[in-house]
Amino acid sequence: MKKVVCLFCLIFAGNLFAQNEIVTHLDQNFTKYTQMSDQIWQWAEPGYLEEKTAALLIKELEANGFSVKKGVGEMTTAFVATYGSGYPTIGILAEMDALPGLSQEAIPTRKAKALNGYGHGCGHNLFGVGSVAAAISTKLWMEKNKIKGTIKLIGTPAEEGAGGGKTYLVQAGVFKDIDAVINWHPGDNNNASPNSSLAYRVTNFTFEGLAAHASAAPEKGRSALDAVEAMNYMVNLMREHISPETRIHYVIKNGGLTSNIVPDYAMVEYTVRHPSAKGMEEVWNRVQKAAQAAALGTETKMSFEIMAGLYNLLPNETLAKVMQKNLEIVGGVKLTPEEKKFAEDIRKTVFSSSLSTVESADQIKPYTSGLATPASTDVGDVSWVVPTAGLSTATWVPGVPAHSWQAVACNGMSIGHKGMINAAKTMALTAKDLFMNTSLVENSKEELYKMRGRKDFDYKSLAGDRKPPLDYRK
Repeated sequence: MKKVVCLFCLIFAGNLFAQNEIVTHLDQNFTKYTQMSDQIWQWAEPGYLEEKTAALLIKELEANGFSVKKGVGEMTTAFVATYGSGYPTIGILAEMDALPGLSQEAIPTRKAKALNGYGHGCGHNLFGVGSVAAAISTKLWMEKNKIKGTIKLIGTPAEEGAGGGKTYLVQAGVFKDIDAVINWHPGDNNNASPNSSLAYRVTNFTFEGLAAHASAAPEKGRSALDAVEAMNYMVNLMREHISPETRIHYVIKNGGLTSNIVPDYAMVEYTVRHPSAKGMEEVWNRVQKAAQAAALGTETKMSFEIMAGLYNLLPNETLAKVMQKNLEIVGGVKLTPEEKKFAEDIRKTVFSSSLSTVESADQIKPYTSGLATPASTDVGDVSWVVPTAGLSTATWVPGVPAHSWQAVACNGMSIGHKGMINAAKTMALTAKDLFMNTSLVENSKEELYKMRGRKDFDYKSLAGDRKPPLDYRK
């Protein structure tokens, strides 16, 4: 009995020592990592154009002993940094791109740095650096303690909009030899629950007609804009006859140039979302039929281009429970009096219905499962080929929405910095647990096979066989 107790004590002490090593590195290098995130926040580079951002992350990884493969998946700014060898291989995702129209100073009032400029409204300046910090701290622990296995940091460009960078990395086989993936995302709370997401497809529908004088000879024209409006009308009627969890959004990207010319060209962009890829494709097929019917009724020609397609996220409770445990060890974001003043000023600019208390930044949300986030992410595609888990930390003032100037402001100051380091600690501790207990990795694989209904899975992108849209932000 004494031997068992002693063995338990040794294991517990070793685990605690490993935690201290990882946390100490991140605490000691807090300033360096926050300076990196602030530099990327200043650059705020668009999807597929994150050249300075990728270079900075790669430089830090190489300086810490990682070998880096650049230009992965036919994407200049995609990269894979590797340390170690053998089983298991743990992957950490790092996003980098900013959003258009969200340029903002790091202050609690609206003030753009540049008119119509880019800003990190989703916190990818923190995402990328936090993941790099987690990978480096894990590597240092592995190196010091002679831990077998491989750690990979995957630099993933163009998550926003129709970028879908990770889908092309999956197609390129980047995740083929990875046993488990962990990631995080900035947010307004601390949460590691295994939520799912919505599958989606973005499509540009183009109509071509005949131009004519809108008053002198309208009978000689065939309006491409009429076709767009007819399509939109039919889709709007369709909404009553689809499942309530389905989402359909559209925007007219080109409706003609002047009202006295019958438009001979028009384009409408549609996004279709559903909790499952199969359900999404079924609704998308009906939307496509509406486009065909609109062209028939207006005597125009219709064509379409699928711009992006993402799978729904497959939650993995095996990994999520490990992540939750470590998030609770790390704790929430503790705000100073100055940060609380900043937070209260920000709160005055947010719709009151979405606000929660400032103090909730220091709280960890209880573990729940079976919930669906009404949004989409290219992490979903990764989760169909390798067990995947993620978390969010309170990098924004509680109640602040993503893709807002308020989020940009938080991402460029100390509240965002603290949330980033907490995420790095949680991911590194989770990676440590997976290296020390590989049965967790194997159990997560079995759970994945059960979730997708089969062990073997032939991944086919929901965007079809298109190449990365490298110019989608130009």
